[in-house]
Amino acid sequence: MKVRVSEDLEECRRLWLNRRPECLFDMWWVREAFEESFRRPLHLIVAEERGDACGFLPLSWIEETGCMGYFPGETWRGRTWLEQNKFHGSGKNIIRELLEAVPEEAQLRYLLPGPCRKTNESLHEDEVGYLFLPGSYDYDFEKYRHTFSRKSRKQLSKEIAGLSSKGLSFRYDHMPDTDQMFRMNLEGFGEYSYFSDTRFLTGFEALIARLHQNEMLRIVTVLIGGKIAAVDVAAIWKNSCTVLAGGTSSDFPGVAKLINFHHLEWACREHIDSVDFLCGDFGWKRRFHLTPRPLYELRLFGKNDALSEAVCKIPEYA
Repeated sequence: MKVRVSEDLEECRRLWLNRRPECLFDMWWVREAFEESFRRPLHLIVAEERGDACGFLPLSWIEETGCMGYFPGETWRGRTWLEQNKFHGSGKNIIRELLEAVPEEAQLRYLLPGPCRKTNESLHEDEVGYLFLPGSYDYDFEKYRHTFSRKSRKQLSKEIAGLSSKGLSFRYDHMPDTDQMFRMNLEGFGEYSYFSDTRFLTGFEALIARLHQNEMLRIVTVLIGGKIAAVDVAAIWKNSCTVLAGGTSSDFPGVAKLINFHHLEWACREHIDSVDFLCGDFGWKRRFHLTPRPLYELRLFGKNDALSEAVCKIPEYA
């Protein structure tokens, strides 16, 4: 086996497209949307047997943190965002060779659990993603609702009824509403918004355009009294939905709960396999009894002290 490093984006594209996608984030054009915005230097590790590629690991140099990240190196406050990253290759020997060639300064986030073990690497739990699995409730939204205590159901119903009394309606797939989503997200989170970085904003706008072109875009807008109260942008891949981003108006407290329940009710009605609300817990995901799915992080420290913060150690995968 031979391992080499390439900086050829076209080669990366060819290798990527030869792999069968297993989730939304495996689509090349999803990655490409952010690559075109961030333009990180590519560090493509390729494993070959008898001249044919048998595995690869695409990395990008992230100047702000002084380390490698998973391709395309799209960042929010110095940390990458795209999830379900993986080592492309089958067999422990191939994975081991790819890992051996990873530079000393690397922070690979949101890895799916898999054969990532070698002597010098440290695999840690990164963050926990949260899924709604309608089949677990026989696609019956009322059955799901009854997993909440009677007190919680009553409180939630009261909040939603209060908003509904002001004139509630929904609008779907209205592209201009994405601009309002960006504005509300920036107003709500300020510098902590993903979209406070113009590179990320540009990449996300390109992603929305590609989702629309591929007929995979779902936009849900909540209107209260004729005013936009909340907008969520999601992607439909096969029979799964990924809620990518959203924004809510501060004029309508509780509207975030309303739109989230709307996603779950729709998923039950349409017999969707899963709704992925991604990593990051703002409290509501656990309270809504979503199914946790931890993703993992590989940190190689080298000389970079910026990566030396303590993280929660988990058993390494064989």
